This record gives sequence, C-alpha cells and structure tokens, in this order.
Amino acid sequence: MISVCIATYNGAQFVRQQLESILPQLAPSDEIIISDDGSTDDTLRIIRSLADPRIKVVHHQSTGHSATNFEHALQHAKGDYIFLSDQDDCWCPNKVEVMMRSLRSHACVVSDCYIADKDLHITHESFYATSGTHFTKWQNLLLRNGYLGCCMAFRREVLQKSLPFPKRAPMHDIWIGNIAAMYFDVVFIPEKLIYYRRHGHNATPTGGDSVTNAWQKFTYRWNVIVSLIRRR
Repeated sequence: MISVCIATYNGAQFVRQQLESILPQLAPSDEIIISDDGSTDDTLRIIRSLADPRIKVVHHQSTGHSATNFEHALQHAKGDYIFLSDQDDCWCPNKVEVMMRSLRSHACVVSDCYIADKDLHITHESFYATSGTHFTKWQNLLLRNGYLGCCMAFRREVLQKSLPFPKRAPMHDIWIGNIAAMYFDVVFIPEKLIYYRRHGHNATPTGGDSVTNAWQKFTYRWNVIVSLIRRR
C-alpha cells in the first residue's frame, strides 16, 4: 500500500492539477493523505470535488509551519511506502513506477526533477545540477541539504523512526532524509519525475537563492545532529 502525504494551505491555484497527476498512478487500495493548515481559499472545495475515496483530508491546527503540517499528514499514513508531495507541483506519469522499483532495494529514494514556472514551462532541466546536490550522507548533513521532499519516497520503517519530529527540526524533508541516511540507506536516482513548480508564492524557497545566513545554517545543522544522536 502506498500513502501520498500532502500538506496544503491556500493551494487552490494548482492543487487539482497536482492531484490529477497523482491519482492515475495509484491502486484502489492506496491513499492520499492531505493535511490542511486552515486554508481560506477554495483548496478544500476543489479537493472534495474530485470525489475520490482514496483522498483523505485531515485538518491541522494552523501553525503556519509546513513541517508540522507534513508531520500531521504522516501521522495518519497507513501505507507500507510513503511518498511526499507538495500541493503545487505536477508528477510525471512514471513517478510511482520508477520510485517503487528502487524502493524494493532501498529504504529511501530521492529523484531528480525539472524546475518549472507557474505554467509548467521548464526553466532548468535538472534540480540536481542547478542546486549542486550532493549524494553522500555526510555532505547532505554538513554541507548542503539534498533531500528535497517532493522528490522523496521511503519505506514505513523510515517513517516510524522519524516520528515524532524533534521540536527544532528545520524542515520535514531534511529530518526524514537524514534519519534515512544515518539509520537505513538512501539512493539518489537520475530520473526526473516531477515538475517542481516555482511560482513566487511557494512555502519554501528551495530552488532559488538561500535566505538563510551562515549562523542559521550552522544552528539548524547542529540541531539535526543532536536530534539524530538522541533518536538512537
């Protein structure tokens, strides 16, 4: 069973297209868990209009923090395999098939992706190349995070080890990726499996210029290291 976990907040503009790119790839027994952080636009109406029993909406007490919203979705996931998804991207038709192939022999899989504008026109052919993605656990922990949540999928044992998130976890994908790398295994695959939409109103600035200063970067890395040690 596959669980796709999505955190939504005022995502009406793109959420239908995203869900319509995911649903055809899932079996009748799979699920999409959507944790909504108090949307005030048409997000929930659009989701409900799809009338698909595989979609389950759980309401999150609004915090304005996407990491806790994702954690809430993950807490409700029942699948053996967990896929993370943003509300505003678009999956390629072979994403689930390719990721599942790798998940048979690895605990966590990260794919490359296209970077696209709001209309899904490709602006960069490879997120890996544009971001300088590293492929070893120590580089990702100490130098630059390469665990992009919308490109990640992992087995249930990684989820169980990741929950609950530490209070100082900087982002859900950074924490889960490091848990997978330190206690299980992670593979980065070259296939580009989503259109990673950057439209100026994304919840995170990934894919653009960093807004984090050197001290903040050191602090979040230190907090992750301490939390990983404590998670033993």
